[in-house]
Amino acid sequence: MKTEEKLAKNIIKNDKVSHITINNTICKTCKMRFCLNVCPGNLYKLIEETNEMTVEYAGCLECGTCMIACVRGAISWGYPGGEFGVQYRFG
Repeated sequence: MKTEEKLAKNIIKNDKVSHITINNTICKTCKMRFCLNVCPGNLYKLIEETNEMTVEYAGCLECGTCMIACVRGAISWGYPGGEFGVQYRFG
């Protein structure tokens, strides 16, 4: 089974508030932009006109890779609150 097929089985119950924040003041000075490549959900996008990074937290797999890969410290990440977040389905 392909990774995309496995991910399609997961259920994500989204909170109204993002559990990921980006400090675009720091992010705008970053030349590496590792977050664009490391997120398994491909949730980070660069808005070229404004040179700002955005994240679609609704598809987050809660791995925390983005926060670790951001060597500039522009990404703050935590688990979604309460009963929100990803519910993995296996099999």
